Amino acid sequence: MGHIMLTDFDFANDAEFTKLLARRDDVDLTTAALELARDAYPQLDFSVTQNWIARRASEISSGILQAADEEQALGLLADCLAVKHGVTGSRSAYQQADGSYLNRVIETGHGIPISLSVIYMAVANQAGLGLHGVAAPGHFMTRYEAVDGPLFIDAFADGEVLNLDQMLLRVTLTTGFSEERALTVLEPASSRTIIIRMLNNLKSLYFQQENWNAAWKVQHRLAALQPGSYEERRDLGLISVKANRPGPAVDILETCLKSATKGDATAIEFQLAEARRKLSEWN
Repeated sequence: MGHIMLTDFDFANDAEFTKLLARRDDVDLTTAALELARDAYPQLDFSVTQNWIARRASEISSGILQAADEEQALGLLADCLAVKHGVTGSRSAYQQADGSYLNRVIETGHGIPISLSVIYMAVANQAGLGLHGVAAPGHFMTRYEAVDGPLFIDAFADGEVLNLDQMLLRVTLTTGFSEERALTVLEPASSRTIIIRMLNNLKSLYFQQENWNAAWKVQHRLAALQPGSYEERRDLGLISVKANRPGPAVDILETCLKSATKGDATAIEFQLAEARRKLSEWN
């Protein structure tokens, strides 16, 4: 399979994303998420968000130590973020890229489940509560390993806490999964899985908005993270045409065409012709 050339967009300044490319485990998820946000906000100062998170952790750390039980400790986290600082779920956030970017979620107070969960994890982990992301279908959650079994926190619902039975019921009812399969999707997710899910959310939104330059940056990251994926390379080629990058588009689509299905081949050939036409206009 061909390799995608990172000619006009690379990740030299993205230390945590580079770790993901190398499949390392020592990834700072908060910083990796901010690296995605920097694509939209090139002058983004990470320290503003990082300091905000540190201050929230400082606010609750002593209360967590004195909490009567684990649910009360999780309640302190939710009260701090959702009530005191107004960082909550919003349906309108699904229609805006800012709902995925940590800096803007904190500034506006509105986010989608996964971005809110990353903020909850960042604050909780600094305050001594070990939260893990859970890539549940349709609705990202966080998980806390309590003495009597895992507890799940819905950051989108102002930090609502559910036990394992409640969470299993939610997943099986909304997906039709067996309980065994539901247990699997409720396991902690890796940083790599979380970042890919964040990128896919942005890809879908930018595609709907026909914001091809923003979509191209997102897709470049997805293709780099999954270099063996024909679908991600194909999508990078197709989006490159829309984003007025005909040179890379021709290279990528020509490679994809060699292994395309019959149904895909027609669409690829059409976009390849368009990319060649644009390229000829430039030369």
